[in-house]
Amino acid sequence: MKRVGFVLRRGKPEAETICGELVAWLVARGHRAVLLPEHRGLALDAEILPEAEFAATIDLLVVLGGDGTLLHGGGLVAQHGVPVLGINLGRLGFLTPFSTAEAAEAVDRALAGGLVVEQRMRLRVRLHQSGGEVVERHALNDAVLSQGAMARLIELRAFLDGSQVTIYRADGLIVSTPTGSTAYNLAAGGPILTPGQSSMCITPICPHMLTNRPLVVPAPSRVEIELAGESRGVILTVDGQWAHPVAPGDRVDISEAAVPLRLYRSDKTYFEILREKLSWGERADAQTP
Repeated sequence: MKRVGFVLRRGKPEAETICGELVAWLVARGHRAVLLPEHRGLALDAEILPEAEFAATIDLLVVLGGDGTLLHGGGLVAQHGVPVLGINLGRLGFLTPFSTAEAAEAVDRALAGGLVVEQRMRLRVRLHQSGGEVVERHALNDAVLSQGAMARLIELRAFLDGSQVTIYRADGLIVSTPTGSTAYNLAAGGPILTPGQSSMCITPICPHMLTNRPLVVPAPSRVEIELAGESRGVILTVDGQWAHPVAPGDRVDISEAAVPLRLYRSDKTYFEILREKLSWGERADAQTP
């Protein structure tokens, strides 16, 4: 018997329908389904457990939604080594590679050990506040420092393993994993890093200096960022799921997390997914009048 947990995209009836079908399918095969309290109203044949107990009791997490839902679900279970399988109900779905039509087959293959599990590097993000308090979060995609309320440049002093890199004058700064390189980092002009790499990318957002370029550094490095000049109103965002203000005197410390996320991948190669999702490398044919 396997215990399969589910995380659903909120407000998505399709996710609830597919979850109901998968729960019935699992129970008919002698497995157990586990849901979070927020889904108690679905009245399915599933155990309801709070977040504090959820990850420690399941063998597999099925995410029904888009990449944002997977980031949330992965954050719940990564520290416990629970593998995650994503069923795509969103738009792009880099992290949720299976379609709704493939859902039952994908879960069946995962339970039977027939799917490849990738180890995806995560970031440990620590905000050292000037008063001495330390707030820690983990990121699968990225940590972003940006201007919160007003459209103006901020100055961020960046260090790598204790040595100053530069002072970035920009709208913000992204530190991403290889997984996150196709997210905000890509939109900001950063490079694509293949998932198997052990590295981080530091990418300025709309830099004011032509000489500022993305920087790729080894994963064992420690990136430190602090406010410079008169910068105010800066926000630290982790995976787009959590945000906290950064004040003068605070320091953001970013390094490789000790535990990666275990993520099931489909039979498609990474570059097949890039071509499919982003039309990468394709050229629109010229239209004749």
